Amino acid sequence: MPTPPPALNALAATAVRVLSNRIVRIGFVAVAAGLCVWAVAREWGEIKQAVARLDAPVLIAALAVVIASLVVSMVLWRLLLAGLGSPLPYRVAARVLYVGQLGKYIPGAVWPVVAQMEMGSDYGVPRRRSVTGFALLMLFTFTGALLVAAGALPFAAGAGPEAFRWAFALTPVVLVLIHPRILNPLLDRLLRLARRPPLESPLRFGLVVRSLATGMAQWLIYGVHIWLLGVALGADPVSLAPLAIGGFTLAWCVGYLGVITPAGLGVREVALVAVLLPELGRADAIVVALASRTLITLADLILAAAGALSLHTMRPTELRTRPHVPLQK
Repeated sequence: MPTPPPALNALAATAVRVLSNRIVRIGFVAVAAGLCVWAVAREWGEIKQAVARLDAPVLIAALAVVIASLVVSMVLWRLLLAGLGSPLPYRVAARVLYVGQLGKYIPGAVWPVVAQMEMGSDYGVPRRRSVTGFALLMLFTFTGALLVAAGALPFAAGAGPEAFRWAFALTPVVLVLIHPRILNPLLDRLLRLARRPPLESPLRFGLVVRSLATGMAQWLIYGVHIWLLGVALGADPVSLAPLAIGGFTLAWCVGYLGVITPAGLGVREVALVAVLLPELGRADAIVVALASRTLITLADLILAAAGALSLHTMRPTELRTRPHVPLQK
């Protein structure tokens, strides 16, 4: 049986060992939040110009839409984790996911999953199950984004999206991958490669359908914030809609594939500007891309802070470590 390279195993083991220390975990959150804030401060000159062209009510409404989309993402993650056998209260799930997700602002794709793995273990979620849940979250989020983009962009006028139609070829591939007959053996294979026990019970078709629907809903909501920003800058509301929804989701997919940069920084913005050009001038498209990045960063900080503060308002029964629950056959 093939095994992961020793260096990869050593790196993962070191990351888990480091983040299992409470002081280091507090430092991790502080560093991640600092880098998140620094990402805004570094572009503050251009961001300030963008904000000056957008009214406060529009920015507040767009921020609320982004937060709503991130809440749906948490619902998706909680649904998948419960399907794997580790149901969590909503406030616990929010704390683990949102605080852990700050790790995406640290270069290297390993930090969010390691953070969620260690924080989830405080509530009885086995570490290997956290890893599986994170992988499934990314898979269903990515699949939902591709489906929304493929459904929306054909209705967009102009030739902007044509440069990205190569990405549509991934849609049938990921749809095949998430079918239970393919997904369950694939997960078991990956777990064996990682020298971990297989799934307690296969994922069911109903869970897959609900997860895919939730993932698509996330992106339908997400695209509204691009639509609000574009309309505020003078774009036609009707013709902008498919570009705003499909274009943002496709730009996120492109940014997600650029794993070297933290949170797809720069990659997503370039792709989004290219997609929005048929409806917005280059300057306005750049303003929308920068404003979107800022709002998403602020939403990440707000939800992470709310998740961390919720620890002090939880009932003792919510704070108690929860034993894992195997998935019933």
